[in-house]
Amino acid sequence: MKILVVGGGGREHAIIKKVKENKSVTEIFALPGNGGIAQDATCVAIGAKDIDGIVNFALENNIDYAIVAPDDPLVLGCVDALQEKGIPCFGPDSKAAIIEGSKVFSKNLMKKYNIPTAQYEVFDDMEKAIEYLQTAPIPTVIKADGLALGKGVIIANTREEAIDAVKSMMEDKVFGDSGNNVVIEEFLTGPEVSVLSFTDGKTVVPMVSSMDHKRALDNDQGLNTGGMGTVAPNPYYTDAVAKECMEKIFIPTMNAMNAEGRTFKGCLYFGLMLTPNGPKVIEYNCRFGDPETQVVLPLLDTDLLTIMQAVTNETLSDIDVKFAKKSACCVIMASNGYPKAYEKGFEMTIPAEISNNVYVAGAKLQDGKLLTDGGRVLGATAIADTLEDAIAKSYDMVKSIDFENAYYRTDIGKKALMAKEG
Repeated sequence: MKILVVGGGGREHAIIKKVKENKSVTEIFALPGNGGIAQDATCVAIGAKDIDGIVNFALENNIDYAIVAPDDPLVLGCVDALQEKGIPCFGPDSKAAIIEGSKVFSKNLMKKYNIPTAQYEVFDDMEKAIEYLQTAPIPTVIKADGLALGKGVIIANTREEAIDAVKSMMEDKVFGDSGNNVVIEEFLTGPEVSVLSFTDGKTVVPMVSSMDHKRALDNDQGLNTGGMGTVAPNPYYTDAVAKECMEKIFIPTMNAMNAEGRTFKGCLYFGLMLTPNGPKVIEYNCRFGDPETQVVLPLLDTDLLTIMQAVTNETLSDIDVKFAKKSACCVIMASNGYPKAYEKGFEMTIPAEISNNVYVAGAKLQDGKLLTDGGRVLGATAIADTLEDAIAKSYDMVKSIDFENAYYRTDIGKKALMAKEG
């Protein structure tokens, strides 16, 4: 089988490495891929948002199956365009991808179908939003309606911060048109959990839970990033919590999307907060999370491509999806200065013995050398019987990888260990 994977980050690298395990796969193309992915797939310089370019390439190269991984092409209708030409895909169509593409849509969906989430108000008028903030409970959370590379959420601890956040989104357009509408919502407290799930619109199969580390600096300080590391499973996500989430959130969300004529087929990501009043949805994503994928897929024992095809064919209930009873830790190595300004173009060395467990996100090949080419450069993932050992192994891997200007957090998994001990 010839497989096409749309995207070019660490998540896509993890998907490609897992799909390669299927014996029927003869060739994998990554559009656009990156210098590290080039070790595992043929990279083609077609951007993830170039829908026409992707479709033409798929037709010209007789692609048997396409996996659309990032949010932008999903929201833009990449799956719709490929399926129209008869190419089976993994990923939701644009009607379903709106669950991530519009926070206003997803919040209204939860309200309509009684899916637990934070209380909220929606505004398309800046003055009215500011007026509301004069009396709103503080802290509060301000969200841009549309996609914003995972950075369109601001937690405001004072009224001034909240008003500044609204102005930056609605007046200064820091997130472009994504800030035309904003959601102002209640600030929730409790441990956060990420749960990716496979769903074909009839069955929902949650994957192993994970814990993301969004802040740039140790002890959850600094700016929000796309994610500085992950561990799985998340110790806060007990069997009892999982059962409650399945009954009150996962199945109701699948049914709600069906009722709206927006059947979701693909990977539906649930960003949850375990509040004193039970689990609540913070956000939905319409795709595999990054870097959650880099700890979840290495623990998957069932063949990934087989599961994906079952999602496409709406036969997911026939598949026994199994995960190893182990722990995984992924530490992200970034360029110093990320998520703001950073230098790139430094040569990287990744020891051959660990390269199979390294997922490259920001790199390019130049004259046969692998050079840094992004803020988040790579993720090093280790699996072990215990979380302690997985964390230690992951940091050993990080210490053996070398590039100038490398930066990483030193406390990935620390919170999870404390939760296990507590």
